[in-house]
Amino acid sequence: MTAQELLGDAREMWGEQFRYRELLFQMVRRDLLLRYKHTLMGFGWAVSAPVLNALIFTVIFTRVARLDVDVPYPIYAYAGLLPWNLFASAVRFAIPSLTSNYTLVTKVYFPREILPFSAVLVCCVDFLIACSILAAMMIYYHVGVSPAILFLPVLVVVQLVFTAAVALVASMANLFYRDVKYLSELVLTFWMFATSVVYPVGRIKGPLGALLSLNPMTPLIDGYRAVLLHGQLPREPAFAWTTAVSLLMFAGAWYAFHQAEFLFAENA
Repeated sequence: MTAQELLGDAREMWGEQFRYRELLFQMVRRDLLLRYKHTLMGFGWAVSAPVLNALIFTVIFTRVARLDVDVPYPIYAYAGLLPWNLFASAVRFAIPSLTSNYTLVTKVYFPREILPFSAVLVCCVDFLIACSILAAMMIYYHVGVSPAILFLPVLVVVQLVFTAAVALVASMANLFYRDVKYLSELVLTFWMFATSVVYPVGRIKGPLGALLSLNPMTPLIDGYRAVLLHGQLPREPAFAWTTAVSLLMFAGAWYAFHQAEFLFAENA
């Protein structure tokens, strides 16, 4: 395939997203309503997972196996669990997005990537709500806000690009192999402990440390802590690596998803 053909496909993909932007908005709205309809806590569930996990890991790493970090451990853990929960929840909800919308996939034409994209955007709403707890913790622990916080939107955008890439691949894989939704829980659990979510992975040395340093999620998590808790910009080489990997993965995943769309109806 020539560069001109690739450029034409890219224009077509972006053009379709623009034309169907209203459908994307309606899908996000529908999924939000369905998720919290008839629940007692409502949007309170958006903060329950990171708060509960932060409490559990705080007990473990302050009472059982003490871990020394440069900020109070509860806010250290929550600042890592907050972006991780955005990533993990988006992937979990994106995986069945094609199979659970059988009628739409088989009977109506629209760009199918809207389904995993909407799953990611719904989880962004949960992320924004859960940020209120982090703001309260920053006030409680007297963590000031510095000009570095202006870099926060860049971190969020890079994370969304990476998350959307994984969501596209996972939802497409689950359409062809239904084992993916079961395997994903194991992968996400392992991935969390291979990332600087609840402890600094950078302290691990040797071949394992070198392998873990290739994980694109660790510079993102560390970047959130640097910007929010330390008033610093993310480390340039690591964050540049994550940004490059995220963009390349997103471009490749979206193109592969677009090319395979004609097979979706018969496998849904």
